Amino acid sequence: MQKFSLVIHGGAGTILQQDITAEQENAYKQALQYALNIGYAILQNGGTAVDAVHAAVTALEDNILFNAGCGSVFTKKGGHEMDASIMEGKQLMAGAVSGISNVRNPITLAKAVMEKSDHVFLSGDGANEFAVSQGILMEPDAYFFSQFRFNQWKDMQHSNNYALDHSKPDAPLHEKKFGTVGAAACDAQGNIAAATSTGGMTNKQFGRVGDSPIIGSGTYANNQTCAISCTGHGELFIRAVAAYDVSCLMEYKNLSLQDAMHTVVMEKLVKIGGEGGMIGVDAKGNTAMIFNSEGMYRGTKNSEGENQIAIYK
Repeated sequence: MQKFSLVIHGGAGTILQQDITAEQENAYKQALQYALNIGYAILQNGGTAVDAVHAAVTALEDNILFNAGCGSVFTKKGGHEMDASIMEGKQLMAGAVSGISNVRNPITLAKAVMEKSDHVFLSGDGANEFAVSQGILMEPDAYFFSQFRFNQWKDMQHSNNYALDHSKPDAPLHEKKFGTVGAAACDAQGNIAAATSTGGMTNKQFGRVGDSPIIGSGTYANNQTCAISCTGHGELFIRAVAAYDVSCLMEYKNLSLQDAMHTVVMEKLVKIGGEGGMIGVDAKGNTAMIFNSEGMYRGTKNSEGENQIAIYK
């Protein structure tokens, strides 16, 4: 029988055990396990990889701990601009959105773009209009409010600095945390898919877009190789075309999923100063979770009984 599996992440960065209380650590682990269980149940019941990654990412978007959906960070103007993307490996169909607001689950909108439009990538007001036309659940600004992230934004509102999720505004880049959520899955039919969602950077300006909604950079899936979801300093992942590069190494150099991801994360990204990580799955159900930062909120579960949740190195 085909092995099926799910792997998820909730962001990477300088995540040190001494900086997190036991209560916080437990909350993160419970949230990761919940998302893993939600997505895995779909695979276990014969559902598709697309539906599994969508469900897992939705669960993470609905948790205020993560910088996606209701936990999204504040922009320079004090609002929320969210990005998301999803891709399936059988027909290479994909959907992505950027700069959207008031959409409860950005990943649901990305999935609608993939399945119910002739397009791949919608942005801003147009993406919001499409969300309304599809009857996708919208929420008022108050739904996305988090006191912690509001305080973080107020600390830097009058500067041109930006922060990556939970980091302190004056922290050097190597001490920053990259707040993105994602999932990759292989279903019982051997089809794979990946999905990624983020609230972006605190105090970001000019409609900045990171790697999360960019197919090939933050998200990629191809049944012949792998499905990948990234988290990190988005500008560097865009420049490295990180997700697609893993697929290329598998396709053209015949590398394994683990080796291809290791090459991109630990060698290629490091060379250009790219910090963060990625999760991946191949069409045989193998998974990998690789990062060059101090930690990455992550978990994996498969039909052979593996169930792993981890945060630190």
